[in-house]
Amino acid sequence: MSKQRIFSGMRPTGRLHLGNLLGALDNWVRLQDEYECVFAVVDWHALTTGYENTGEIQENTRNMVIDYLSAGIDPEKSLVIKQSDVKQHAELSLLLSMITPLSWLERCPTYKEQLRELEGREIMTHGFLGYPVLMAADILVYKAQVVPVGEDQLPHIELAREIARRFNFLYQPVFPEPQERLNEVVLLPGTDGRKMSKSYRNIIEMSASAEEVKNIVANMVTDPKRIRRRDPGDPDVCSVYAFHKVFSKLGIEDIREGCASAGIGCVECKRKLAEALNEYLEPIRERREAIRKNPGIIDEVLEQGANLATVIAESTLEEVRQAMRI
Repeated sequence: MSKQRIFSGMRPTGRLHLGNLLGALDNWVRLQDEYECVFAVVDWHALTTGYENTGEIQENTRNMVIDYLSAGIDPEKSLVIKQSDVKQHAELSLLLSMITPLSWLERCPTYKEQLRELEGREIMTHGFLGYPVLMAADILVYKAQVVPVGEDQLPHIELAREIARRFNFLYQPVFPEPQERLNEVVLLPGTDGRKMSKSYRNIIEMSASAEEVKNIVANMVTDPKRIRRRDPGDPDVCSVYAFHKVFSKLGIEDIREGCASAGIGCVECKRKLAEALNEYLEPIRERREAIRKNPGIIDEVLEQGANLATVIAESTLEEVRQAMRI
């Protein structure tokens, strides 16, 4: 029995951080042996909210491919592609837009949410309203049966299913209805205790050096009520302890007890965290260093991915054109 196919991707809006690694990439790496995977850098999607400033998209795309590979995505097991290299994404998006009711797009909760978040910016564009159709095309062009996503993306997967059902009803049954596979989410706060976000500048990048990790951790926010070394702390309100719970393999209970009893100071606690983080990131750094020594691998991976993905996507488009009689 052949493996089911997975499609997933990220927008190249900057370097990936530990939240991206734990929330998506680690899951993708685990899925490679179970599914036939297509992992994309969805550069056209970056235009939906950033069409005015496109100068960094190419560099961000290359950096994202490096992040994918250094996290453990294996181009021998998975296709790694740049969305714009496979033009069938755009053709299918155009054709699906012809059958997608406007009301389906306007009711999308993430559309309304982003309108509120980006209030004041000129994003009332056709591309922004229609980006869920492009996302559906990304999935359906590979006839992906499974899409690993976070909960915030569930409305988009439901819309992709609705579009697939509508196409199959109007013409011929070409598309499977994709099913979501919720990522195993590991929630990390930002280094300042707020939500981890590039816009807050409270992230730790996957590409951070050992020294950068030490400096970032040294400046992390801890329990604000723990002013002096002898003051007992509350681990549950400390962002350093939240990181310890994820990255410290041993002694987590000792760290908790030490914080609560003032048996361990914040400086020592942070030192232990920096050591645990650097140990976790070391295999990623080794793969990144290998890529640095052979940067041509990025172009090779993208070319190979585009060639193989185009064959799959064009086969789907041939069925679509035949079904639509165009």
